[in-house]
Amino acid sequence: MLTQLLRLALLTLSLLISTLAQAQTTDIPARIAAMGEANLRELTQIVTDLAATGDPAVVPVLTALGDGNLYLDETSGRVVIQTGSAITDPLTGEAVDLGADADLSRIRVNNGLRRDISAALGGMTLMSDNPRTRLSAAQGFLANPDPAALPLLDEAIAAETDANVLGVMQTARAITVLSSEDASIEEKQAAVPQIVAGAGRGAITVLTSALASAPDEVKPTIQSAIAGLEQSRAVWAALQNVWFGVSLGSVLLLAAIGLAITFGVMGVINMAHGEMVMLGAYTTFLVQLVIRQNFPGLLDYSLLIALPVAFLVTGAIGVGIERGIIRWLYGRPLETLLATWGLSLILQQTVRSIFGPTNQMVIAPTWMSGSTDFFGLAITYNRFWIVIFALIVFFMLLLILNRTPLGLQMRAVTQNRRMASAMGIRTPFVDAMTFGLGSGIAGLAGVALTQIDNISPNLGQNYIIDSFMVVVFGGVGNLWGTFVGALTLGVANKFLEPYAGAVLGKILILVLIILFIQRRPRGLFALKGRAIEQ
Repeated sequence: MLTQLLRLALLTLSLLISTLAQAQTTDIPARIAAMGEANLRELTQIVTDLAATGDPAVVPVLTALGDGNLYLDETSGRVVIQTGSAITDPLTGEAVDLGADADLSRIRVNNGLRRDISAALGGMTLMSDNPRTRLSAAQGFLANPDPAALPLLDEAIAAETDANVLGVMQTARAITVLSSEDASIEEKQAAVPQIVAGAGRGAITVLTSALASAPDEVKPTIQSAIAGLEQSRAVWAALQNVWFGVSLGSVLLLAAIGLAITFGVMGVINMAHGEMVMLGAYTTFLVQLVIRQNFPGLLDYSLLIALPVAFLVTGAIGVGIERGIIRWLYGRPLETLLATWGLSLILQQTVRSIFGPTNQMVIAPTWMSGSTDFFGLAITYNRFWIVIFALIVFFMLLLILNRTPLGLQMRAVTQNRRMASAMGIRTPFVDAMTFGLGSGIAGLAGVALTQIDNISPNLGQNYIIDSFMVVVFGGVGNLWGTFVGALTLGVANKFLEPYAGAVLGKILILVLIILFIQRRPRGLFALKGRAIEQ
């Protein structure tokens, strides 16, 4: 054991001495100057010599050569870096003035030399003091494995202290071993589990490309790993569809929850409910327009400011509709359907005349932009916050219905309107407030939809049919039924779309709901009450 340690120490010392000697014997400025007149073979040797020095000063030179930014001034014979209009010295990075007689010609490289440059840079940066630099170098070996770099990777792995960088290095080494013709069967078989664990979503691609050239003894191991990864990918794809379905269901919940209240309490088939969603979206657009023009520092809070404004605007319009049109048509569902359908056309045309037929844009705040990976699930921040917002609205509405006098009166009117009126409840007032509350929640849905859909006069029409399906499927007037119905239809849609397409998928959902309603006419969760039973 002591003998082995001494041999290892002597070997390390000899490598260090040779590296220092190479750095001392290599005249870096002279080698850079020689690049101007060198052919491809000579350039390859110069790149090797410069990389062997280990001097960080040569990194910009090699990078510029690989990127095609290294030039020779034919007039002065000087090698410089040109980036755009800036001309700098390759070693010092200082600006260079070549004068009016300068005649720059690019030092050309081919793909083979670019690979050599990439390997040389990777070797130099793998031993950098900066963990980010080492990580970037290791990722470079992931993308372009080079069997000749295995000793360098082994040395870097032995010296690495950062767990994240170490994992990438080990995966890069495993990919390199699997592609190497000199590696043993045992080494290749041991590399497969490391690739599965560390290569992430690209593991199947790496293993599939290595399968054709792998030795027969290694192929069963690779095939077994690919089968396991494909099974895991299928599971994660199903979970991804569930998430997409939940996000779609949250949108349907926002659009349908107000309709569930008005339909359940008042028995009104409100075809203009979608236009309340549309008006909420346009209110958001106007609020953000005012903020952009007058208070640009508040742009990131424009959606939060638009929420109460949209609720009040659409709620007031809803009260006006109920007082002006709906209250004269109670007990006549066909007339309410025709009247609200006509009203929806009027509202669409009014908005089209004011804002035009083109789509309007609402800028997403920074905290709703981008996405993240959560255990392999791709989650966009805008959808995530819409799901959270839908849950907040739902539970706040439950709180209003179960813990406020207005909620108690609404539930009483839902269960037995005549008895509630006989007990002194002002049913016209409850009807107006109910319609206003439902319309206000539709306005909140419009605020959320500005982040995932186009703002146009036809926005509400895209959700009105789905909203009615959610309400009927979940149970008229039952909020928990609306909640379960929205999530169920959202998830079902996302699972059917890959196989049947978006349009046929919705048709299948509609057929399934029709069949379900034939067995349970009052939906999943039917409300109980004498008036309802009648």
